[in-house]
Amino acid sequence: MATTTLNVAARQCVGKQEMKRLRLTGRVPANLYGHGEPNINLSVCADEVNAAIRHGAHLVELKGAVNESALIKSVQWDMMGSFVLHLDLTRAQASELVESSVNVELKGEAPGVRQGGIVEQPVHTIRFRCPAGLIPDKLVLSVKALELGGSLTAADIRLPAGALLLSDPAEVVVHCIAVKDDDETGLPPGEGNEPEIIGRRRSEDGEEINEKE
Repeated sequence: MATTTLNVAARQCVGKQEMKRLRLTGRVPANLYGHGEPNINLSVCADEVNAAIRHGAHLVELKGAVNESALIKSVQWDMMGSFVLHLDLTRAQASELVESSVNVELKGEAPGVRQGGIVEQPVHTIRFRCPAGLIPDKLVLSVKALELGGSLTAADIRLPAGALLLSDPAEVVVHCIAVKDDDETGLPPGEGNEPEIIGRRRSEDGEEINEKE
């Protein structure tokens, strides 16, 4: 697994307006903490942050104002989810056991689809504990054996060596269900669609008569 490097600089600005000006220069404010050491205010090039997130990086190497490894603990986005506003980094060694949540990607074509079903994925992330250096960018779950009416759970996902699953093993991650018929009335098309109108009746010859209250 390739190591992602973030070049960091010390950050003196802490106010809202100062942070906004910093972002306009193409840098993202960040905080480094953990291991009982002092918190450090940093800034990172926005392009490096975007690349790290795009590639699903978790453990990163910090270079510059500090030189140590850290986990991307949390990412704060703007309201539209387009720009990273802030990073929280926590100190961690590659061999250190940490908890992580990683996205699950489905692979293959489910036989259940050819049987008339559709594949739904109600769960997209799985929590587990493993050495920080072994956290993958994603978890892959094959659906090549998923039949109509079948399901795969968190226990079916292959985790990194030595990892401990924290999510419920019985939690359904993906299933293949039958496609519902839009017309569940059981009536021929065009019938049963006209609402009943109170106060209307028909005469014996079929003409409508509006009743007066």
